[in-house]
Amino acid sequence: MIRAQGLTKTYGDKTAVDGLDFTVEPGRVTGFLGPNGAGKSTTMRMALGLDTPSRGSVTVNGHRYESSPAPLREVGALLEAHAIHPGRSARDHLRWLAASNGIPTTRVGEVLEQVGLDTVAGQRAGRFSLGMGQRLGIAAALIGDPAVVILDEPVNGLDPEGIRWVRQLARQLADEGRTVFVSSHLMSEMALMADHLIVIGRGTILADCSMQQFMADHAASYVRVRAPQSTDVEALLVGRGLEVNRVADELRVQGLEAPAVGELIGSHGLLLHELTLVRSSLEDAFMALTADSVEYHAKAADEIKAVRR
Repeated sequence: MIRAQGLTKTYGDKTAVDGLDFTVEPGRVTGFLGPNGAGKSTTMRMALGLDTPSRGSVTVNGHRYESSPAPLREVGALLEAHAIHPGRSARDHLRWLAASNGIPTTRVGEVLEQVGLDTVAGQRAGRFSLGMGQRLGIAAALIGDPAVVILDEPVNGLDPEGIRWVRQLARQLADEGRTVFVSSHLMSEMALMADHLIVIGRGTILADCSMQQFMADHAASYVRVRAPQSTDVEALLVGRGLEVNRVADELRVQGLEAPAVGELIGSHGLLLHELTLVRSSLEDAFMALTADSVEYHAKAADEIKAVRR
């Protein structure tokens, strides 16, 4: 378990993390989301004792991580996948990590096989691709068979097979009862991976709830209606006080659940070709929630053209 209480970090007059209170529970994958500069990496670094809080505290299993006598047995972390000596082989990199924490060397072969690097274990890490380096970083996080796993952007540089593997690994670790804390900007993967979300913006918590609750609270939804008598259907629905927007050949209806919309249309003898509940994606919900927390806004192509004119 990871527990933050009033966790704050300032750099001069800038507050990077501002009074965070949250708990990362075992047995589930907790996604950690936020725009660039929101304070995610700083928070993870404080959890691992790499940065010192200005105020408040963050503990792992009830104590500060740096006080653990064998930290890799308690917490496995991936923050910088390429924080590896380029002249050292993958096997030797893991060997010294194991030796430093009293971990049997047999564990080295196990994690190399688990992450798919057993056939290149003797190669120098400096020759590894971005994806291979990412796999080695995950192997280092798993070397101590830890109860708590912290992964910052674990799918960077991975191909589709590797991305799916990371997703399955996170789920497996959580199913084993471990605490899994994952930060990623890849919303489509987070939607498939996480059970719980902690979202921060400008150093403060914007949401701390289950994935299901987050989508219910922040994902817009509407009922898509396609009907041969669409003008009559639209008039009927508007007359009942529903919000109806016409987009091409479909009507987008808000204010009533899909079954009730269908029953209303059918009760007036009108035909339906499609009745579908459409819900926004996690990316849409995240963007809506964090719109005021984004530090850098890029201009769209049409805005740039307008300026040039």
